[in-house]
Amino acid sequence: MNRTDAERWTTEYLKPVFGFALKKCRSIEDAEDLSQEIMAKVYVALLKRDDIEDVSKFIWTIAHNCLSNYYRDNKHSFTGVPIGDMEDCLCDDTPSVESSLVEQEEISKLYSEIAYLSKLQRRIVIMYYYENQKQEQIAKELNIPVGTVKWHLFEAKKELKRGIEIMREPSELKFNPKRFDMCSFSGKIGTKGDISNFFRSAISQNIVYTVRNEAKSINEIADELGVSPVYVESEAEFLEEYGFLLKQKDKYLCNILISEPTEELNRLHDEMYLNAAKLFANELYNELKKTGLLESDCVLGGYNNAQDKNFLMWALIPVITAFSGEGILDKSIAFSDIYTIRPDGGKNICYATVATPDVKPPMYNEEMKKFKGPFWNGLTDKITLWTVDSEWSNNRIEENYQLSVARDLTLLNNYLNDVILSEDDYAYLAEKGYISVSGKPDELFKTALRIVYIKDEESRKKLLSIGDKIKEKYKDEFEKLKTPYINAVLQNTPKHLQKMRMYGLQHIFYSDAWFILHCLKELVNNGKLTLPTEKQKQSLMTVLFKQ
Repeated sequence: MNRTDAERWTTEYLKPVFGFALKKCRSIEDAEDLSQEIMAKVYVALLKRDDIEDVSKFIWTIAHNCLSNYYRDNKHSFTGVPIGDMEDCLCDDTPSVESSLVEQEEISKLYSEIAYLSKLQRRIVIMYYYENQKQEQIAKELNIPVGTVKWHLFEAKKELKRGIEIMREPSELKFNPKRFDMCSFSGKIGTKGDISNFFRSAISQNIVYTVRNEAKSINEIADELGVSPVYVESEAEFLEEYGFLLKQKDKYLCNILISEPTEELNRLHDEMYLNAAKLFANELYNELKKTGLLESDCVLGGYNNAQDKNFLMWALIPVITAFSGEGILDKSIAFSDIYTIRPDGGKNICYATVATPDVKPPMYNEEMKKFKGPFWNGLTDKITLWTVDSEWSNNRIEENYQLSVARDLTLLNNYLNDVILSEDDYAYLAEKGYISVSGKPDELFKTALRIVYIKDEESRKKLLSIGDKIKEKYKDEFEKLKTPYINAVLQNTPKHLQKMRMYGLQHIFYSDAWFILHCLKELVNNGKLTLPTEKQKQSLMTVLFKQ
């Protein structure tokens, strides 16, 4: 409605509304206050609405609602009366508004605002207004003083009034929530499984995204997401319990590394890895062929004890790429300085990448979604098992991997020490791709390792020394390649997560899944590595070290 018409209607109803208030209030002062409140709300509401069919009914609706608030605030006899039943307390000559659209909007707004109260205030309001409990009953049930109940009711009333009067502005996240394209972690996984298990819902993803740069309260998060604070509250508490959020008084702050790619970041990412892989992967492949280790009996792999050099390369190249160069690796930030200890036993850092449909993804982005690892697990000081899953292997690293690998290590250690296993244990190792079997245990029975096995520490050191020399050779070149990317990433990392981010950036070109993937892609694309056979996929890129 335009301003002229709103002023005309407001002026016309000043006297009738004051007369209405004078009949209902206990004093002239109250009547003046109430009538002023009514007409102020009438004027604001008329300016905001263009669809009012019956202006008179609309004005009396607002008058009714304001009078209900007046009775609640001033009449002890109304203690414990449900808000929705307050209309029964009005005199018969009050205009009928049961079917009023405005009343429905007010009630709906009130219900919505109750969700914005703190958990304790929300419970007290519901018990008092909706369950008709007296203040003494509420105090007893919640085990708090009656005075505390009264204080919370007073504060809740102020918060509800403030919330109803403000206009909550919806953010873009309300209708265009963010989605995590990838989730990963460094460190030890917990009993609840992969980190992505915690971020399967849009609400959990967007809660941590909303507080990625600054701490926010439950209500602030809820406002930004356009959802009820009740849902945010429980989810935030769960994420905080498992260390994905940090709590600062009544606010939450993100405790995972979230990347939101841009065209420039992806360009720097691709240039860095492509150029580094060309330098490192080709030279490593050539040097490995020269060493003679692929023909020695210290490095075994393949089927039926036959040496398959291509199969060996598929395992040794990613292992050397990940483990070599320890001597020149920047270790200024230790893992123990920044990892999060989680209630399920996990000790890790969590990473997430936000999907950006309007930004061209980095090269091999889809392939990286299938890449898992590298994972390495040891059995005391006996053996270590190293595994990578990728587009070229079967899906072997599943949610229960870290639980099942303990059995794998025990059985493999027994197998290497010529301990006779049960028929079920042999079948289990064969199914996991560790060994091949033929015949039956009670007849002619043969087994052979299918994964790559490095039999002694000396051979492992010789293999890693090849990578050490190449990384030392290209140390300055690698530094030039990664510096622009590192600077760009840190510029987009919030201050409280800078140290955590730097730890990960230290490992570029070392225990770096992206670098391993680019190196393998480089060698596949130029024909040096031949694609594995279907039979080899279950055993591919799995290495057993003798310690």
